[in-house]
Amino acid sequence: MAERLSVEARKSALTQLPGWSDTPGREAIARTFIFKDFNEAFSFMSRVALVAEKNDHHPEWRNVYKTVEVVLATHDAGGVTALDIELAKAMNAIARQLGVA
Repeated sequence: MAERLSVEARKSALTQLPGWSDTPGREAIARTFIFKDFNEAFSFMSRVALVAEKNDHHPEWRNVYKTVEVVLATHDAGGVTALDIELAKAMNAIARQLGVA
């Protein structure tokens, strides 16, 4: 099982994750991605799904038209772990490839 990050480690990791922030009311991190249209948002989600499945670590997310809201936490660990940080980095990289900073 992945080990939950300390508050300090989570805050330090967030400084390296543009667009991500702590989730109010729970131990998780979140980001909203806004794409140019639904097709681009769905493409992003499809590419992230492949990474998530490969790592057996899946996001909580919601898609409405061109917007994808993501929350990451490792439920078994009760908070944010290195798995969440790595998935957030992968999501940022995929979004950059699609023109979203």
